Amino acid sequence: MPRILGIVIPDNKKILYSLPYIYGVGLSSSRIILQSANVDPDKRAKDLTSDELNKIQKIIEKNYKVEGDLRREVGQNVKRLKEIGTWRGMRHARRLPIHGRTRVNSRTTRGNVRKTMGSGRKPSSEKT
Repeated sequence: MPRILGIVIPDNKKILYSLPYIYGVGLSSSRIILQSANVDPDKRAKDLTSDELNKIQKIIEKNYKVEGDLRREVGQNVKRLKEIGTWRGMRHARRLPIHGRTRVNSRTTRGNVRKTMGSGRKPSSEKT
């Protein structure tokens, strides 16, 4: 299994779809990385040579913030929002949804899980 930046990427997938297993690398940035490294995106990860892996790793280290650095930065941003007391910071602190229809979609986060409408019904053959 190939390792890039300490992350073991799946070897049976194409390298285009294996690179997004690295935190901070998505599908579009994976395409850009492979283009600049002159690596065929249809190649399987297990078929890459060590030279190609080194090219990919150098490009990622040089141009992208990934894994630990990115996680640390995101954590610091959330911490800053909490400290200054913004709405988003308060939502983060209470572990509630930050965006969207928070009244409807936050049931599981609030612990208010409701069953589906027909879950408590008796079978239609029985009398009510």
